[in-house]
Amino acid sequence: MQGLSKTRTELPEMLVFDILAKLPAKSLIRFKCVCKHWSWSFQTPLFITQHHHNHLRNNNLNFIFKRSIGNSISYCNLFELSTEDGQSFSLKQNIRLPLCNDRWRSPEVYGPCNGIFCVESEDSLALWNPSTGQFKILPQSSVQRPPADLTRFFRVGFGYDSQTYDYKVLRFVSNRSKNEYGAYSYETWQVDLYSLKGNSWKEISSPGIRAWGRAWYDNHVNGICYWPAYGLNSNDFCCIFSFDMVNERFSTLSLPEFHGGFVEYEPLLLNINGLLGAIIFSFRWENTMIEIWVMSGSWTKLSIIESVFGFDIPLGFWKNGELFFESSDLELVLFDPSTRELKNLGIHSRSTCKGSMEIISYAESLVTFN
Repeated sequence: MQGLSKTRTELPEMLVFDILAKLPAKSLIRFKCVCKHWSWSFQTPLFITQHHHNHLRNNNLNFIFKRSIGNSISYCNLFELSTEDGQSFSLKQNIRLPLCNDRWRSPEVYGPCNGIFCVESEDSLALWNPSTGQFKILPQSSVQRPPADLTRFFRVGFGYDSQTYDYKVLRFVSNRSKNEYGAYSYETWQVDLYSLKGNSWKEISSPGIRAWGRAWYDNHVNGICYWPAYGLNSNDFCCIFSFDMVNERFSTLSLPEFHGGFVEYEPLLLNINGLLGAIIFSFRWENTMIEIWVMSGSWTKLSIIESVFGFDIPLGFWKNGELFFESSDLELVLFDPSTRELKNLGIHSRSTCKGSMEIISYAESLVTFN
């Protein structure tokens, strides 16, 4: 039509970046080539935080699946767990990470914290962002060790200090010495703390509690790492052990008032909608009851799952509130508490060991380690 001229409408920059902050990390990495301003803006703390929170708020989660191999839980593989239509699940690709030369032995993965993980293999540690592929191997600890016949590194905590904007890694170290008969009779404990900002380690005071339950993923909530703890002279869980990344202090928290004893049952600690949650279950035999609790000032029971034939060990939540389980047949199943439907996902363990599967969920992140 004559008389009409094409006009170009410029979107406000704030609106442009609001739109960009909703896109996948892989797209934003490509868009860095558009201009220097975009490349710089994608690395600012404000944009990184907005991008991560958008994916959390919209429940855009990614899932990593760990599967043991053979008759040992030490040998395992990591995969991306995905679904195209929300119905059929599949394992996409075997995730190969640095730090490990054994093709069957995947490193231990701790986190997530703001979409990134801490990776451990033997005595080495690294930070990993699966959304960007960035990987940073941490320097060896410079903390001095006392004379010992055996030094063991175990139990890692990984979290974020929101006051100093720093990521920190906590590691417990056991130094054992032999007596005149050749038996390990003396043991000292140390705790090393790494700061990403300083790229260095330091020693902090060791807590009185020295025995912990099984390590699970997703035990970092609002700057605090949590572990279920045993009493020193008992196989019964006595409390929840925690470390605050801000004030760098240990503390304890009471367990939920569960109907059964913690000799038979144990807590799976995890992040439930930004709060500390606990799934109480039995690791020793097929479950007769599972309780889900959340801590908000005090423990509140969210739900009880009565006995459902076929499920065994809870692994975490799917996007819509369903629960992943490792079944008694060592298969991955999904349970819907509202309908009590149990769905076999067609993914099998390659191990003969109970507890051969783990699932880690995370939201995408643009956090860098530079």
